[in-house]
Amino acid sequence: MKINPSVLVAAGALILSCLAASALAAAAKPMDAAAIVADTTRPAADRELDASRHPAELLAFLKIRPGDTVADVWPGDYWDRLFADAVGSSGKVYAVHLIEADKGEHQPTPADGTMPLADHPNVVTVAAHTNTFALPAKADLIWMRQNYHDLYDKFVGPADVPAFNRGVYQALKPGGRFVVIDHSAPDGSKLAATDTTHRIDAAVVKADMAAAGFKFVGESNVLRNPADDRTKLVFDPSIRGHTDQFVYVFQRP
Repeated sequence: MKINPSVLVAAGALILSCLAASALAAAAKPMDAAAIVADTTRPAADRELDASRHPAELLAFLKIRPGDTVADVWPGDYWDRLFADAVGSSGKVYAVHLIEADKGEHQPTPADGTMPLADHPNVVTVAAHTNTFALPAKADLIWMRQNYHDLYDKFVGPADVPAFNRGVYQALKPGGRFVVIDHSAPDGSKLAATDTTHRIDAAVVKADMAAAGFKFVGESNVLRNPADDRTKLVFDPSIRGHTDQFVYVFQRP
């Protein structure tokens, strides 16, 4: 039986197309968050914090993918190790140290491009000004944990918060996400607690992001604690590590 060569060519093209689609689908699949957290090579000190920080739930919620670029503003080794594992060797994690508004170049920060984690070479340090926030490359996700309220406080300048948020917006790829986690202040208290109990009214964060052009696209309740009355100092031993925290996700359209 004679087979038309054009049929063979078409069949070959179809097979290649299917293989390419399968490869793309595999590349787009988020890494196994539970497996990342369960890795026994993680430092013991990190694993001891897992019960209160809920990393498996948050990583699964964020759906970080291999090859992504993640920026951690006011960084910490705990999360940067996890992000580095989530983005894999083809991805990048920027450990972003903010240069505060009133200190300018006089504030000591790690040199750009240094690698703070010897076992995770895909993590590099970046220094960024609060009022002119920028990254070396556009990010898929920018993460800011428990520090957004500090932007309003004197020790950060205070910062020009709208300018900071505009900078974050521009530092994201279209469709990129800004994740803000912070300690909840009483509803309606606005900015009254940022420099006292180190909390912020969640409604302020939503309003700030809307003003910057972000779209609110989701939240997680994994760090919520209804037993926290939101009035204590976050460092109070009775509540430290267990404050009521909101996890908001805002997207650049």
